Amino acid sequence: MESREKKNVSTKKKKRRIIIYTLLVIFVLLLTIGGFSYYQLQPAKHFKTAPVITPGNTSSNSTDENKLSDSVLNILLLGSDQRKDEKIGHTDSMIIVHVDLKKHEYQTLSIPRDTRVYLDGYGYTKLTSVQYIIQATKGQKEGVQATVDAIGKLTGIPINYYVETNYWGFKSMVDAVGDVDVTVPFDVTLTHPWYKENKNKVIKAGTHTFDGKMVTELVHERHSLKNGEYGRQQLQQATLVGIAKSALNPNKITHLPSLINSISDFLIATNMTTSDMVSLGLAVKNIDLESIHYHQLHGENKKMYDDVLKNNNDQVILDPEEIKDIATTYFMD
Repeated sequence: MESREKKNVSTKKKKRRIIIYTLLVIFVLLLTIGGFSYYQLQPAKHFKTAPVITPGNTSSNSTDENKLSDSVLNILLLGSDQRKDEKIGHTDSMIIVHVDLKKHEYQTLSIPRDTRVYLDGYGYTKLTSVQYIIQATKGQKEGVQATVDAIGKLTGIPINYYVETNYWGFKSMVDAVGDVDVTVPFDVTLTHPWYKENKNKVIKAGTHTFDGKMVTELVHERHSLKNGEYGRQQLQQATLVGIAKSALNPNKITHLPSLINSISDFLIATNMTTSDMVSLGLAVKNIDLESIHYHQLHGENKKMYDDVLKNNNDQVILDPEEIKDIATTYFMD
């Protein structure tokens, strides 16, 4: 009996050693492969040959003016009002993010959704309508690309990557990282909420803890704001800061698996590969939120004829000189 027990103990020890040795071998292999991958994914190396999907300054004959240096990227963030189970939507928010990999500086530029633009084959319309029109006539991917092209042409800024989400994807991401703290810059009344129970709810200026549901309400509201679309851009920027702080909080490391799982819900469309995202993550992992600088394009609101909708509506006429000044100063080097 005693001999059998000793034999069982010995067998268990052998199995334990085999498991440990196996894990050690796997660990060494991962270190070897991971070390190579880590080197390959280092942002300065990985993004050295980043694609330029929209050259921006198409009026210039010199390609040098369209080329960014090796250490910088321009990423276009698009927010769609696309409803659940729908394939088309308007572009509700547009933000260009300039990433300087060497200086670790970040510039963001918010573009008014109602900006007047010319769409080939259709005439003048609002920028927000470009995606909807092309998606309805040519397809989902084509609609996103048309919006990217329109923004590149409007701003003269070369675009390397685009990422599009919608309100429901935004909600999934916020819920994945847990509640987020958002510093609301002014009082907000929810006049057009997604959820009827929030109709006319007032969010006071100050710092609030929101779940994904309330975040979607906040970034969607514009009708009650004194500055309309510009006010909403401020709310969206404040929310992005809140999400960034939450995602980078070491105490929320346990939320990482659910955050990764939420990516498929968060992304509607992108030209970024998984390795692009990992490399970008390495670039911003130690981000200082003070290094993020915000810019807005202000224009003149005018009632003008919309060639697509066949009526007069409110459109924003941007100042070409202001666009050129901001683009060349903050987004071209």
